[in-house]
Amino acid sequence: MIPEKDAKVEKNDSQKEKYGSFTLFNIEHFLGRTLKNWYWFVLMLFIGYCISWVYGKYYAQNIYASDLSLSVSNNTASYFTPNQSINFIWGQNGNQDGIYLKKMLLSRSHNEFLVKELDLFVSYSTKGTIKTTYLDKDDSPVFLEIDRKHLQQINYPITLIPKGGNTYEVNLPDKGEGTSLYSYEAEGLQNVAPYPRPANKIIKVGEWYTSPNLKFKLLPNPVSTQIKLDNIIVNLSSVNQSVNDIVSTMSVEFDKEIGSIMIITKKGYNLNGAVNFLNRSVSQLQKKREADKMIVDKNTAIYLKKNLDTVRKKLDSSATILNYLKTSEKLYDIKNRDEKTLLEIKDLEAKKADIESKLSSLNSIRNSIDVKDFDGMISTDAAGFKDGAFSATVSELKALYEKRREMSTIYTQNSEPIKEINRLINETRFNSSGLLRNYYTVYYNEISKINQRISDANAELSGYPEKERKYLDAERGYNMIAATYNSLLSRQNDTQMKMAANQSDVTVIDPAKNLGQMPIGPNVKGTKAAIIVGLLLLPLLFILIGELLDTKIRNIKELINATKIPLLGVIGNNNNANMLTVLEQPKSSVSEAFRGIRANMRFLSIENGKSKVILVTSSIGGEGKTYISINLASVLGLSDKKTILLGMDLRKPKIFGDFNINNQYGISNYLTGEVSIDQIINKTKIPNLDVATSGPIPPNPSELLMSSRNIKFIEELKDIYDYIIIDSPPVGLVADSYELMKYSDANIYVVRHEYTEQYMLKMITEKYHNGEIEHLGLVYNDYNTKQGYGYGYGYGYGYGYGYGYFDEDKNYKEPLLIRLRNRVRSMISKK
Repeated sequence: MIPEKDAKVEKNDSQKEKYGSFTLFNIEHFLGRTLKNWYWFVLMLFIGYCISWVYGKYYAQNIYASDLSLSVSNNTASYFTPNQSINFIWGQNGNQDGIYLKKMLLSRSHNEFLVKELDLFVSYSTKGTIKTTYLDKDDSPVFLEIDRKHLQQINYPITLIPKGGNTYEVNLPDKGEGTSLYSYEAEGLQNVAPYPRPANKIIKVGEWYTSPNLKFKLLPNPVSTQIKLDNIIVNLSSVNQSVNDIVSTMSVEFDKEIGSIMIITKKGYNLNGAVNFLNRSVSQLQKKREADKMIVDKNTAIYLKKNLDTVRKKLDSSATILNYLKTSEKLYDIKNRDEKTLLEIKDLEAKKADIESKLSSLNSIRNSIDVKDFDGMISTDAAGFKDGAFSATVSELKALYEKRREMSTIYTQNSEPIKEINRLINETRFNSSGLLRNYYTVYYNEISKINQRISDANAELSGYPEKERKYLDAERGYNMIAATYNSLLSRQNDTQMKMAANQSDVTVIDPAKNLGQMPIGPNVKGTKAAIIVGLLLLPLLFILIGELLDTKIRNIKELINATKIPLLGVIGNNNNANMLTVLEQPKSSVSEAFRGIRANMRFLSIENGKSKVILVTSSIGGEGKTYISINLASVLGLSDKKTILLGMDLRKPKIFGDFNINNQYGISNYLTGEVSIDQIINKTKIPNLDVATSGPIPPNPSELLMSSRNIKFIEELKDIYDYIIIDSPPVGLVADSYELMKYSDANIYVVRHEYTEQYMLKMITEKYHNGEIEHLGLVYNDYNTKQGYGYGYGYGYGYGYGYGYFDEDKNYKEPLLIRLRNRVRSMISKK
């Protein structure tokens, strides 16, 4: 980027603030860096594929799901089987049966019953070389039956190895026997004294294995299994843990079209296990529903029989009184009887008797709730109503009392869990009492209306003589008791019919079956993709972090935009053992790049035919300023320009070694007056190139360089040479070079690729744009073409795209990305 000669650009303050400021993140360099490290991505892709393959084959545990659908009929009702009609659309009111049944299927009490009844606290699995496979109970050739009176260690794997002849070797873990053992009777842990590790033992089927922490025996599976197992791993769990595991894998939904159909889903690691559990669970549910309904109907039958016996006695007494009045008082034939009024009173009193009988049943139900006698409750049919909502609240209340009874063994009465469940109990009791109060209100209102009508009818009979009225009262009393008796008798008949026709109101539509369902989880493909993508992101993340933390100069375009300092040329990587590239490889691309710099230097100073002083410096050591100085002086000397190279980096002399010059006497000796100018000038292989080395390191290099003798020395050399190349100290470390720049005609600032820090250019950039330094140009050193990024101007500096043109570069092999790019370009150009 060489400006035209004498071109000047006006700069305002805002522009000056931007000079020397580099971007935090360079997407171009980041992409290039990513492409450069492509092999890490290939390696991570391979590792990710291997890990995902091993995961899918050996570690991923498939999860299966099985469904069972059932319907609930409305043939009966009780507190344990609420019987509101459930011909509804889900989401509307009236779904008390469905809600109750769903709660029951997911309830602790139901699943705890199944765990204990079916020994679901015993789980079976088998282990291969790597992967563990979970088994259904029916897949195992033997079942493990524990002694529930004996303390058992839970979560303690028991390995059974078949030995032939109905014998199995019991292998226990080398470590892990504990002193906290589980009691299946008390359903809690108990501490025991320490004991030695139980020994492994070979036992026969039906033989008890006994140790301090285990007691069990093996029972044969009555159904022969098709699976041949090398080992069977049996694990015992607590009842509570087993219940929680079951409930967490179950879900109950309602059919969207027919609300009375429920769909129960069970998930598990074994499909047969899920299928068998669902079928067993619903089978036990049907039996329990039948038994629950029988309890309520039996209670109702006993209650009705007791009331019938009492009313029967009252009816016999009333009949005796009525017969006495007929025979003794001769009142059986009353003249002018108002039969219409008497019939109306009889009907009203019969209704009143029926309602009072229902009220008596209602009182019995309320008393059962008050005293928590849920097992002794009678059916709501005896009270003359059917209310699924009330039945559901009673069932919920019963479950809450049971839950509180369990929690009271763990928590104190003033603990928050007990307070919370007490709140739920009070809330549910209030709801159930509220529903009963509604029926009380209805019945009392009806009785009040009947009493009013009876009172009006009695007024019409007030004209009868006293004896006849006495007889009529006795007759009405008898009729009322008889009506009560008939009402109770009718309800007794209904109850007996229900008991005779009792059957489960749960009907299985589609039982759970093993139809070879595919696993529903885990998402193996998604997990594999996540593993591969995650590993691919690792090198990308490291590259990104490195990019954000890397503050070195790495991009020519960014360098020029940030500094706005002319770029004289780009120098490639030096592959030689020394720094004499132009002398030893004059036809290389790097040598040609120095010739380009020589040509571009004319833009930095005015061509007046006089001798030129060119100062070469950099930010710090190691950036290649000496290398640039040597080869720039070499290329000027080869162009028939009388040139001298001055090693004025007095603190770190270097030039003498490359030219095989004795550094005993040099510039430092001349500046101190020890030697003459002729003694420090050395000839080189190039006739027009002389070298003055630094000489021994002096104690005061800054004073010597800024001395008047040094300035006079440079002026004297102007009379002898066309070009004076000064290898000066780095400006980032000392200020010597800034003083020397006052006497130079052109200044070259060396920036090394991925070595020079961005912040180091801040000072030189500010001085340049503030006018403190003039005739300044940049040389970008040690640029590596294999990176394939960072420079896209296409300037002809004899570097980058010229490899293969020069003789020394004929064996150079272009990078793969460059070759691919050139191939694409050639194909496009042919079209």
